Amino acid sequence: MTTIVVLFNLQAGVDESVYQQWATETDIPTAGGLASVDSFDVLKAEGILMSEATPPYQYIEILKINDMDKFGQEVASETMQKVAIEFQKFADNPTFIMTSKL
Repeated sequence: MTTIVVLFNLQAGVDESVYQQWATETDIPTAGGLASVDSFDVLKAEGILMSEATPPYQYIEILKINDMDKFGQEVASETMQKVAIEFQKFADNPTFIMTSKL
């Protein structure tokens, strides 16, 4: 199983409440509903443990993918392409990290 971790901040001028509503009403149910996705969570960074420093990223997405080939096909769908375009309007240079469990 592959886990994709997405790290990002919102673009300047994006209303956080608008992003969060879009994430809960559109992104999470659409991407999380793909057959190739076992789970999809969006996390809001709240702080750094035992530090007063600001986290380097505001949001973290964690997608657990059960079939990367199928995921590639599903992400290419018209619906997911629309979601991806909308995501790009919110996220400032997101980093998509593919991981595997040790």
